[in-house]
Amino acid sequence: MSATAVETEQNDRSIISIDELQNHGINVSDITKLKSAGIFSIQSVLSTTKKNLVKIKGLSEVKVEKIKESAGKITSIGFIPASIQLQVRANVFAITTGSKNLDTMLGGGIMTMSLTEVFGEFRCGKTQLSHTLCVTTQLSVEQGGCAKKVAYIDTEGTFRPERIKEIAERFDLDPEAALENVMYARALNSEHQMELAEQLSQELASGSYGLVVVDSIMANFRVDYSGRGELSERQQKLNIFLNKLCRISEEYNCAVFLTNQVQSDPGANSLFGPTSKPVGGHVLAHASATRIMLRKGRGDERVAKLQDSPDMPEGECVYVIKARGICDPED
Repeated sequence: MSATAVETEQNDRSIISIDELQNHGINVSDITKLKSAGIFSIQSVLSTTKKNLVKIKGLSEVKVEKIKESAGKITSIGFIPASIQLQVRANVFAITTGSKNLDTMLGGGIMTMSLTEVFGEFRCGKTQLSHTLCVTTQLSVEQGGCAKKVAYIDTEGTFRPERIKEIAERFDLDPEAALENVMYARALNSEHQMELAEQLSQELASGSYGLVVVDSIMANFRVDYSGRGELSERQQKLNIFLNKLCRISEEYNCAVFLTNQVQSDPGANSLFGPTSKPVGGHVLAHASATRIMLRKGRGDERVAKLQDSPDMPEGECVYVIKARGICDPED
């Protein structure tokens, strides 16, 4: 790739392959070592600390210094004018949820370049919303999607491919093609879940993915780290996992959609609000740019409450769960 091509790629904020390091004095074997650690883009090299790069087998401090220096010549991570950042934000997509009410509350839908978390008790539609997004991501931009693939990490065994086919028919998509565009992985434990996040980088480096779903994010961590004695270690591991997802969303311009469980809150007063709270504590709360609480409403209705968003005010809306996915009550 020529210098002009690299500059053009920078201006477009597209993904610069780690292979570009070959043109700046880094040998193929060292690039292969970086790839083995889940680093596939120049942006990933620059966002990974020297301390963690040195941990990669075969990379010395001298080599890491040279790699960092070469990556810095390809793209800059320093200060830029806010006008440039505005251009970067212009590349953000809003993926429709399937419900106009929910889309309006969210300012258009689930946004790329950020983490969105939904939490609530069972049968509120967390997994059904995940399934619907698997299909709507594949729609054209004009239809409310971004015409891209989906990566789905399932921690509780609740993914149902047959639901993808049903929802695809609603949006006039080929059911079989819709299934082919969803890459699925069953996370067996929290360590495996973190390994899958590392593997994601290789898939996302192609630029063909618009959504990463983790359903649900805390299930494995709650099992593997039980009791107060392991709480600190659990939160540290969770923080590393969330940091990886944040970097993925920004580097590859994709949406990261997390579902979360709730637990009872002994200190809550039922007269003034819900008596349950999302699992994950402040670590998860700070990582999620958008937080949505789901709860049961009257009859078949469900209520979504936007609790935190960098763009939109707090609000509530009503939706329903049908065979066709998430819909408005009048649909």
